[in-house]
Amino acid sequence: MEEREIRHFVRRMATLFALIAGLLVSGTVALSLSEGRDLWDSFVWALDIVATVGSIQAPTDTAGEIIKVVLIVLGVGTLFYALVSLTEFFVAGHLSGLLERRRTRRMIDSLTDHYVICGYGRVGRPVARDLSAAEAKYVVVDSNPENRERAQAVGVRFLEGAASEDELLRAAGIERARAVVACVDDDAENIVITLSVRELAPDVKVIARASAEDAEKKLLRAGADRVISPYKTSGHEMARLALHPNVSGAVDLAPEYRMEEIEVTAGCPGSGRSIGDVRGGAVIVALRRSDGHFVAQPPPETTLGDGDGDVVVAMGTERTMSRLEALFEPDGAAAAQA
Repeated sequence: MEEREIRHFVRRMATLFALIAGLLVSGTVALSLSEGRDLWDSFVWALDIVATVGSIQAPTDTAGEIIKVVLIVLGVGTLFYALVSLTEFFVAGHLSGLLERRRTRRMIDSLTDHYVICGYGRVGRPVARDLSAAEAKYVVVDSNPENRERAQAVGVRFLEGAASEDELLRAAGIERARAVVACVDDDAENIVITLSVRELAPDVKVIARASAEDAEKKLLRAGADRVISPYKTSGHEMARLALHPNVSGAVDLAPEYRMEEIEVTAGCPGSGRSIGDVRGGAVIVALRRSDGHFVAQPPPETTLGDGDGDVVVAMGTERTMSRLEALFEPDGAAAAQA
């Protein structure tokens, strides 16, 4: 938006200078004809009148006086309007905004192996925070001016505009990026972003957000490497935590696999048993003891505590993880499922 305003300002100033030039030319010709002077003297005289300097003697006849009045009225009005426009340009901060945008562009042009976040809304902001925590370099592209203010307040490299535009993706350094996160609130725009990225940079990884289930398939067909549905994922996570309170966290590794932290609760069927007895088809990645001791890839003969706060980190399919969760249910009500 600032660039459009600056272009509008430049066109307006060019028009004003053209009007002043036309006024001086007209005044020069008119004074030359009415006062019988050469063109140079008439030009200096017209410039003196338009600038309201008054260093040259006033015209001697009525025609000259009329020309003087017209030049003063039109000249002063035009110059005053130009001065107001110039003052408005500096007071509104457009010049500082232009310099800031150019500085941001130079910083982005120097980035390589970075991330491009398309959208700085409810999903884009947490993505940016996590990338910042990981000390990763990234650029945000968003068309919302309010999001630009939020991003600039925390020092985020921000480009304003539609992330589906090829020109803006190139400005974000899409050819040099490691991955693109398409997390705009509109599924259709995320699809267009994915298609644009695939055309401009086929090797760049694309992680896309989908609100509707049918959008997931379309994003995958458009070329997205991974598609995340925040609402579906959060719904699954809430239901999982409600059904299995001993599950403290879960990570979806692939459509058919997930990893969980499961607390060994008192009285559950799995307490006091060995890793080899309870794991079934799941993979026990690690065991965190109640005293904080962490055991990576515990051997099968490792015995679990009897509800003293041990946490099992396991990975497996939906079926194998459901079986493992049942073994560590608090009241042992699901023991039959084991």
